[in-house]
Amino acid sequence: MSEPLQKQIKNLAKQYAPEFIEVRHYLHAHPELSYKEFETSAYIQQQLTALNIPFEVKATTGVIGLIKGKNPDKRTVALRGDMDALPITEQNDVPYKSTRPGIMHACGHDVHTTCLLGAAKILNILKDEWEGTVKLIFQPGEEKNPGGASLLIKEGVLENPAPQNIFALHVHPGLEVGKLSFRGGMVMASADEIYITIRAKGGHAAAPQNTADAILIASHLIISLQQIISRNNDPFNPSVLSITSFQGGHTTNVIPSEVKLMGTFRAMNETWRFKAHELITKMATELVHSMGAEIELKIDVGYPFVLNNEVLNAAARKKGQAYLGADNVEETELRMGAEDFAYYSHQVPGCFFRLGVGNKTKGISIGVHTPTFNIDEGAIEIGMGMMAVFGAEPLP
Repeated sequence: MSEPLQKQIKNLAKQYAPEFIEVRHYLHAHPELSYKEFETSAYIQQQLTALNIPFEVKATTGVIGLIKGKNPDKRTVALRGDMDALPITEQNDVPYKSTRPGIMHACGHDVHTTCLLGAAKILNILKDEWEGTVKLIFQPGEEKNPGGASLLIKEGVLENPAPQNIFALHVHPGLEVGKLSFRGGMVMASADEIYITIRAKGGHAAAPQNTADAILIASHLIISLQQIISRNNDPFNPSVLSITSFQGGHTTNVIPSEVKLMGTFRAMNETWRFKAHELITKMATELVHSMGAEIELKIDVGYPFVLNNEVLNAAARKKGQAYLGADNVEETELRMGAEDFAYYSHQVPGCFFRLGVGNKTKGISIGVHTPTFNIDEGAIEIGMGMMAVFGAEPLP
């Protein structure tokens, strides 16, 4: 990118940051759960209308905007921001605290949406200064299967025009405000949900010989399932299997006839991922049957792993260094969390990067998905500016 244009973007980001901090406050105070982002969607549509940016609605609440620069057919880049919240009751004492008990923007999607709206304003103002088309993807349902990304893709979000690459940012409270991080290749894991119901003859707790004891069977199964990874997976291939819920029984003297288990399976290799599904099913079925019980097992296949295009991320990282300085750009750590940006990244060269929002001196360092998560709002100026840079500059 030419220095004058990057300077213009940076100046506009600084100029409009206060306006978009207020946008973030509104979104934060009015969170909506996955696939129910009706007011959020309407708000985004109002913002784009005010900017004279054309848009269409997909997947019920998704909003897809288009900004055309010079020579709009030359290339297309997509910028994505997710907009759903989590079922968490906020405990922050701030003026823009969630007004909806039990719902909170605890993963920073209000920030993501705000940064994309801010980038849209900057790109629209400067549309005579850059070439191509920018597709704005305001996406619903990132937090819940099947993932809003998959729904938008089915409805053609990666077509007409088809983007040559796609970018998204994500807040990172462990990274100080003023910093970004990038990583090429595998970045985040696939995520599948496991649901198991064990049914066995129950009875009096004082006469276990007359029961099959679903509690005991479930306990054996939980321990045995750990062997799926420890004795079948290459230890250099990251993978996690966690049983996170054990529901069975209601009193001290009754062995229940049913136990329900829930859990998650994470991987970074698609071949191993589906082989593990077969091993989980085989082990669970045979163990439960051998102990005299019946089993109902469902593996809900979720998001694939996030794959960042190596060439694109190397180029994007250089742009980040030019924008913020080399000392303020770091390497994103590999993590077993999941993100439905993965669906885009397996179809279009993608760059999923991290936006530093932490500030230890201000006590802002609590992780996402917690009731006291918050950000240093200085990050909004950086996020909207960086997304505008990626929209305005064609990268490999």
